Amino acid sequence: MYALFLVLNETDCLDEILARFVDVGVQGATILDSQGMASALASSRGRDFPIFGSLRTIMEGARPYNKTIFTVVDSEQLVERTVEAVKDVLGDVDHPSVGFMFSVPIGKVYPLN
Repeated sequence: MYALFLVLNETDCLDEILARFVDVGVQGATILDSQGMASALASSRGRDFPIFGSLRTIMEGARPYNKTIFTVVDSEQLVERTVEAVKDVLGDVDHPSVGFMFSVPIGKVYPLN
């Protein structure tokens, strides 16, 4: 089993990504509202360090919040199909502002019925 995480800055694509999850066989996912560290630091008040001013300049116009989606899937093949589905929706995923994905193997899952 694997956990797949997607930090999605392009939140307008969320519905389409979730639909594609279903298409490839993902049976469920959890979606969290999240914020990146740079965005949090840039929007901090009362910080007079030069780096924060630079962050504010860089972050102007950027989306301050994103979505973190995670799911647990049965196989590495399903991870790969899901990653490809996300790439199909997002297009150029090499652009850093789109977000990022990663997977980790899971030792055990404990269902709480």
